[in-house]
Amino acid sequence: MEENKELETVTESQRNAGKGLFLSGIIVGFAATLLVVGGIFIAFQIHRIVTVKDDVSAQVSYDEDSAVNAQTIKKLQLLEDTVKENFYLSEVTNEQLEDGMYRGLMEALDDPYSEYYTAEELNELTEQTQGIYYGIGAYVSMDSDTNLPKISGVIEGAPAADVDLRANDIIYEVDGVSTAGKTLTESVSMIRGEAGTTVDLTIVRQGAGDYLHVTVERAKVESPTVKYEMLDDNMAYIQIVEFDDVTIDQFTDALATVKGSDMKGLILDLRGNPGGSLDAVVQIARKLLPEGMIVYTEDKAGKRTEYTCDGKTPLEVPLVVLVDMNSASASEILAGAIQDYGIGTLVGTTTFGKGIVQQIMPFTDGSAIKITISAYYTPNGRNIHGTGIEPDVECEFDGDAYYNSDTPVDNQLEKAKEVLKDLMK
Repeated sequence: MEENKELETVTESQRNAGKGLFLSGIIVGFAATLLVVGGIFIAFQIHRIVTVKDDVSAQVSYDEDSAVNAQTIKKLQLLEDTVKENFYLSEVTNEQLEDGMYRGLMEALDDPYSEYYTAEELNELTEQTQGIYYGIGAYVSMDSDTNLPKISGVIEGAPAADVDLRANDIIYEVDGVSTAGKTLTESVSMIRGEAGTTVDLTIVRQGAGDYLHVTVERAKVESPTVKYEMLDDNMAYIQIVEFDDVTIDQFTDALATVKGSDMKGLILDLRGNPGGSLDAVVQIARKLLPEGMIVYTEDKAGKRTEYTCDGKTPLEVPLVVLVDMNSASASEILAGAIQDYGIGTLVGTTTFGKGIVQQIMPFTDGSAIKITISAYYTPNGRNIHGTGIEPDVECEFDGDAYYNSDTPVDNQLEKAKEVLKDLMK
């Protein structure tokens, strides 16, 4: 079973399911832009191709032809009375019932990407689209042996690294409160907080003779969404874990660095990338593509919105793009455009296949809904929803060679190198 992990607040995104090249665990923030995230493949992923709309609250009148009318209001009141009078397991609050009604309306759409957010949940989503959050900069997961939260990694330069928190440290207490019996989300919410405040952690570390007591000052943390390095033969490797607001600058810096290192060919790794900000992927595409269409969307009325590239900074070296079944939404926009223009070779397995767009519509009480409003299409007019993008070179990931070997080998990356080397001749 996939281990559910969190980067203090929401989700650890070891989204490279089937490979372990770059732990990212992105916590992101909210912007008035389209977001593209897909993939229902890890326990707690946020799926989005979303835009923010002005508050949609308005005067409401009961139309007898609508789902919400005098009769349904009467039935809801009857249901509320029945539940409060008879439900045995726990006390039920009005807030619980209200949120449940709103969620139920969205669930009736039978669309996993359309959902209701409470004000608190919307605030969490807000953090998730910027790649910036406030906390200690540690990836946290549940330890299967103790059922307690543990550190699964720390972000370089973050507060957790400054106080020498390490992978596999068990978090026994947070501010003197035991984490036993707490869910991962509950433990994470105890750890996070405003920048400048502190949190006291009681740590159990293998090999240590006693509990370790660590005080960590929370800070603004930028999630690392891009990794890069130079490989042999002047081949450059750039991995994008997710398309967040911070990804634009991180990718720009990475591309400039490898270009300055005499790059002769580029491997762009989008494996396990569930998507993110449409603005981010469009900005990144503009650094790679020739002049023309990047992606366009169409809504139920046939209204079309186009995102284009001026072609002023096209990539001028051979390109290979690594993709897999967890490359979704924004990843598919970039991979699809590269494939349509024929400027790169896709290596790996068929992508996830999320080709629809959601929009966030907030209300004055701080809550919001996210609802599917359109579909998106690649430059050649392909809608890949439900089908995904087939790679030009099929290559299944060899998990045994990577995970069960003294010298792990990423066979997909090796195949990408082989293909790129041929293109560079």
